Amino acid sequence: MDIYTIIFLALAVFIFLRLRNVLGQRTGNERPPPYDRAARNVVQAAQDNNLVPMQGPVIDQAPAAPPAEVTLPTDRWKGLAEPGTPLAQGLDTIATQDSSFDPRHFISGARSAYEMIVLAFANGDRRALKDLLSPEVYESFEAVIRDREKYEQKTETRFVSIEKAELVNAEARDRSAQLTVRFVSQMVSVTRDKAGTIVDGNPDKVADITDVWTFARDTSSRDPNWKLVGTGSAH
Repeated sequence: MDIYTIIFLALAVFIFLRLRNVLGQRTGNERPPPYDRAARNVVQAAQDNNLVPMQGPVIDQAPAAPPAEVTLPTDRWKGLAEPGTPLAQGLDTIATQDSSFDPRHFISGARSAYEMIVLAFANGDRRALKDLLSPEVYESFEAVIRDREKYEQKTETRFVSIEKAELVNAEARDRSAQLTVRFVSQMVSVTRDKAGTIVDGNPDKVADITDVWTFARDTSSRDPNWKLVGTGSAH
């Protein structure tokens, strides 16, 4: 060997020793970095429990609570319908279709409508009746008015009182809500011919009248008015 080869060999040995002191040596006992240790723990736990490890964060979820049942107050229609009756169920159905439905407000309006219709019918007021009756009911009322006019008769009706107005049925058919009301009233009614002779009724007698009327309204319409769609009487 010449002198230059010896110098280069000595320099290489020196550099190797310096690098070894700086980098150290792997012995097989080195601790893995934090991420590797976490991954190893997850895999080990999965193996111990015969589970297949899934990538991504683990979310601790408690069992979902069952949805709370919506219960309506049992006295929702207090004074109008007994809980669990067909009438109460019908009112529930109508209220579901129309959130603004108020049966107490309806009954108040029905009392006024009842008196208006009876008086308009007695006076032959077709215009007022058209706004309050369905076409079918209007047709039957108007036919009686025509007969009175034909025989030149006039009817005089005076209300003494409306003793009772109570709901007896409620139902929803498609988007049509129907409410049936039983009216108990006292009135004086008499019909006279053109000469003033009484042909029906008694001007001096208060008669007890019971009518069962059905009103209807389209709950999908913005028109809040109810119309008379059926009439009947009870004794």
